[in-house]
Amino acid sequence: MGLKLLHLNLHGLIRAHDLELGRDADTGGQTLYVLELVKGLASRPEVDQVDLVTRMIQDRRVSSDYSKKSEQIVSGARILRFPFGPKRYLRKELLWPYLDDLADVLVSELQSQDKLPDWIHAHYADAGYVGSLVSRRLGIPLVFTGHSLGREKQRRLLAAGVDHDQIEQTYSISRRIDAEELALAHSNLVITSTRQEAEHQYARYGNYVHEKAEVVPPGVDSSRFHSLKSNSEIKAVDGLLAPFLRQPDLPPLLAISRAVRRKNIPALVEVFGRSPVLRQRHNLVLVLGCREDPRQLEKQQREVFQQIFDLVDRYDLYGQVAYPKHHRRAQIPSIYRWAAHREGLFVNPALTEPFGLTLLEAAACGLPMVATDDGGPRDILARCENGLLVDVTDLEALQDSLEEGRADSNQWRRWSDNGIEAVSRHFSWDAHVCNYLAFMQKRLKLIKSRSWVVRQDQVKNPFGQRLLLLDLDSNLEQADHDNLIALRQGLDNFGPNKSQQLGILTGRSVKAARKRYEELHLPQPSVWICRAGTEIYYSQELQADLTWESSIAVDWDRSGVQLALSALKDHLEIQHDDQQSSYKVSYLLRKPDQAILPLVRKRLRQQGQAALPYLRCHWYLDVVPLRASRTEAIRHLAIRWGLTLEQIFVVASQQGDSELIRGLTTALVPAEHDPCLESLRSQQRVFFGLRSKNGLIDELKQYRIS
Repeated sequence: MGLKLLHLNLHGLIRAHDLELGRDADTGGQTLYVLELVKGLASRPEVDQVDLVTRMIQDRRVSSDYSKKSEQIVSGARILRFPFGPKRYLRKELLWPYLDDLADVLVSELQSQDKLPDWIHAHYADAGYVGSLVSRRLGIPLVFTGHSLGREKQRRLLAAGVDHDQIEQTYSISRRIDAEELALAHSNLVITSTRQEAEHQYARYGNYVHEKAEVVPPGVDSSRFHSLKSNSEIKAVDGLLAPFLRQPDLPPLLAISRAVRRKNIPALVEVFGRSPVLRQRHNLVLVLGCREDPRQLEKQQREVFQQIFDLVDRYDLYGQVAYPKHHRRAQIPSIYRWAAHREGLFVNPALTEPFGLTLLEAAACGLPMVATDDGGPRDILARCENGLLVDVTDLEALQDSLEEGRADSNQWRRWSDNGIEAVSRHFSWDAHVCNYLAFMQKRLKLIKSRSWVVRQDQVKNPFGQRLLLLDLDSNLEQADHDNLIALRQGLDNFGPNKSQQLGILTGRSVKAARKRYEELHLPQPSVWICRAGTEIYYSQELQADLTWESSIAVDWDRSGVQLALSALKDHLEIQHDDQQSSYKVSYLLRKPDQAILPLVRKRLRQQGQAALPYLRCHWYLDVVPLRASRTEAIRHLAIRWGLTLEQIFVVASQQGDSELIRGLTTALVPAEHDPCLESLRSQQRVFFGLRSKNGLIDELKQYRIS
């Protein structure tokens, strides 16, 4: 049986035809790369099926194509769309609260299929987060490609003078970096486009392992991007740009990109305006996506265009700068060939450039380049020898390079010929797909047998039709005498041999939890999730779930965690031995401090520890294995015993309980709850109880949970 592959590309707009490249910040080269990779993989004889998962969107502002549940790309490849979050189109920074829903849906969907994918390839941080959860729960190998990385983006923006809080507010940069760290920790293979990416950008991440990375440069579609031009296409591009240019025969400086800050197009306009040499020799042609009403553009796009318009006005560049409102994707190769026919230059002035596929497209069409010295262009120039690299933050250096780039006609022709030859030799899609498959199949052979991978148990589900999970340390421990009496009466239809079962969540050991629970005289639970989700026990016999223990033990180093956090002794105090366990290190904060979590996470990553901290009730910090949490323990139960998450109900009331509310489980937040949970009111399947005489049991009945 051939390979079955799953690709995740969650944000933006993706369909099998007429990609809307450059429509906004989320519809760039990543979309094209993923689609071409999927097509290339589907054409290989060793591959049976490739599925590309993305978001289903129902929004009058975008095509109805994006609302189709399934769409065929080519034979053996299809797009599968799943709804998560609001129906409308959202920029990627707003998708984070809904990604757990998709992970739950995907696990359920994959479990229902005859064969699991041989591997998952997650593209960008959001897909990396979802891919990590699915990989962890089903034991499917994970490939990760970041495309652009949060730490590098943050570094560049800070260097450009952007305020840290503004970066956080605009880009949700902390969540993005956390997701990238999670993806790197779970990845069996990291595909990068350049050595610079692998050796410098990814190396800033604590969970990055250099030995797991392979450099596989993207390919160029030689059927579209080539140097064979026709008179008709030259005339067509002349017609497209005629309204803008007084001297259309001048060699153009061509830039093709999205209108976003990272692409740094206003700097190119400023350099052009400053230089009498460039203005005398060249036209400037900016292909920045399509736009209708500027008022409908994203704020960032509006700002970039306004900067461009202001610079054109300031330097009086009318008749020398073209910025067409519309073009078809099919015209892009013709625009490259038109610029090469006019003996121009392709300019990429981006502040950060993970790869730079447009540079290869231009080179294949015989158009030399002047490009940023960041990232991918270094590898491209090393193989193509078709232009110049420059520090684009230095406007004088950029101006000098542009003036030099077209000063020698013989040099221009050498660059043009070099680019055409090098792209055909080094950057074909066939080579890319062959290398990709070879690296992954090699990696699969190195992956140790995962005996811990959860499969649905063949014995009878012990949880009946409903499992209600209560927290011993908050929901029950804090209940007063009258509420406990009401709870005993209200839960009389829960328990062994009944259709509804109880489960207990606790940070304590099972022995201590059981002793305290017996004093409450409540129905016997069917399952205990103890020590912050690191231990699972079943029924009265307290049978330990050894499969769960094996799964969370991967890469866990308890003594390494303690050593990593020893430097924070002014903030943390180790708790008593009876609060510790093999898979949990427990601390007490010396004083409540929300900032402790990012500080602890940073220390753990710096020391290479596969661990996560959880803060409960403002004082108690538990550090557990990366793969362990109460949420993941619940998913383990669902997968092992064939429960749907809709059959599981959780009561959450304290700081730290927000993790229980993610995904498809139903959650009740009692009237008495920590204020930090108020932000969850907008989430589906989260119900907030009303104050009542009998407390929790009345709130459960209010939503028909008991």
